[in-house]
Amino acid sequence: MGKLNAAEIKNGLKEIAQWTKKGSAITCTYQFKDFPAAMKFMGAVAKIAEKAQHHPDINIRWNEVMLRLTTHDQGGLTDKDFSAAKKFDDASVRTMS
Repeated sequence: MGKLNAAEIKNGLKEIAQWTKKGSAITCTYQFKDFPAAMKFMGAVAKIAEKAQHHPDINIRWNEVMLRLTTHDQGGLTDKDFSAAKKFDDASVRTMS
C-alpha cells in the first residue's frame, strides 16, 4: 500500500464528506448529545482501530471527538486512512441513533 496522490485524495474525500485534509492527514470532529455518548463512540473507535491495527490521533472535548488519520510509515495518506474514516463515520451514526 503506497501513499495516495492528490487526485486520489480528492476522490477519497468525496466519500467521507465530513472529513477535511490538513497537511498530511485527514480530520473529522464528531459532536454528540453528551459526554457518555462521546465515550460510547470512543469505545467503538477503539475496537475498529485495534481490528485494523490503524489508530487515529484523538482529541476529546466533553461532547466532541476529533479524529486525525495519517499513515505514519508511508509519510502521508493511504487507502488505510480512508477505510478507517468510513468505519468511524458508520460508528458515529450508530452511536447517535
